[in-house]
Amino acid sequence: MSGQLTVVGLGPGPSEWITPAADATISTADVVLGYESYLARLSPRRGQIFEASDNREELTRARRALELASSGKRVVIVSGGDPGVFAMAAAVFESVDNAPELANEIDIRVEPGVTAVLAAAARIGAPLGNDFCVISLSDNLKPWAMIEKRLRLAAEADFVIALYNPASKARPDQIQEAFRVLQTVRAPQTIVAFARAVGRTDESIEITTLADASKALCDMRTVVLIGSPSTRAVHGSDGRTWVYTPRFVRDA
Repeated sequence: MSGQLTVVGLGPGPSEWITPAADATISTADVVLGYESYLARLSPRRGQIFEASDNREELTRARRALELASSGKRVVIVSGGDPGVFAMAAAVFESVDNAPELANEIDIRVEPGVTAVLAAAARIGAPLGNDFCVISLSDNLKPWAMIEKRLRLAAEADFVIALYNPASKARPDQIQEAFRVLQTVRAPQTIVAFARAVGRTDESIEITTLADASKALCDMRTVVLIGSPSTRAVHGSDGRTWVYTPRFVRDA
């Protein structure tokens, strides 16, 4: 092998959520590439080079990493959360698919991380206790009509639904469009949870219902969880609320 390229997940926020394996991989890299806000979470070791780029330059970043690895360097690309969930691992393999010669004699690996939906679920209780699906509301890389179709079919199939990228400055209203689609299938009392900036100092958790979900605020750092028909809320004596989805499904 002439070099090594590893795609690493940093988890959703705090440093203690970076796995030991991911930390060890980063520590031995010659070059670390990533979106600037992710690199800001790390401190370069002696002799390391950090290369930051914009969050819409995934394919350019992946190609650059492959070229560096081809020159014999140990290269790491960092992603938030898990690198295989709406993140850089797919961009790396898309680059290889488009130009297989870029991967000649490179040892390519993916080092998993804690993805945002798992961190959000842990804060809330056990909403993913039964079958669930994850859908990104970003229509930068797929048409909105497909997103609406997936939302409707997932709701009809009684999945717990986790929404990534629910709102941004460029897409402030799509989360409301998503709720309108879900309201045609799911009952108004369906539990909805908003988990924002989980693991960070400005973390916030809001548990509401589908009928009132449009009143909640969310942004790109929010994961929205829509319960299945069997998802339940449990209220503790201290006023805390947990959300869980039973492991069993009764016959229809």
